[in-house]
Amino acid sequence: MAKVLGIGGVFFKAADPKAVQDWYARVLGFDISDWGGAMWRHPAGGMTNWSVFPASSEYLDPSTSPFMINFIVDDLAGVLARAKAEGVEPVGEPTDDEYGRFGWLMDPAGVKIELWQPPEPPQAT
Repeated sequence: MAKVLGIGGVFFKAADPKAVQDWYARVLGFDISDWGGAMWRHPAGGMTNWSVFPASSEYLDPSTSPFMINFIVDDLAGVLARAKAEGVEPVGEPTDDEYGRFGWLMDPAGVKIELWQPPEPPQAT
């Protein structure tokens, strides 16, 4: 049976696409291709998640956009430090739970970005 295996991309509109591309390259280290996007192979850790939140959810706040982008990162503290060096303050405090470490930023288009560092896989004994 045909089925979806993961998210194949994130697409959204912005008033100044070049400025948003530059922000993602500078702040999050995206390698922007000549055609204006970035592509990655699925990382060894983590998973792709698709979720629907109720319209009343405050999880995407302070963004007014009806969506949020989650990126798997290898070093949450390092990515947040890189963002801070570029003048981008995190939204709230990073959190840790059984799913890993999470932090949040707002991009220049007003989209909330969730950064996710999955937990280390258990060590084989």
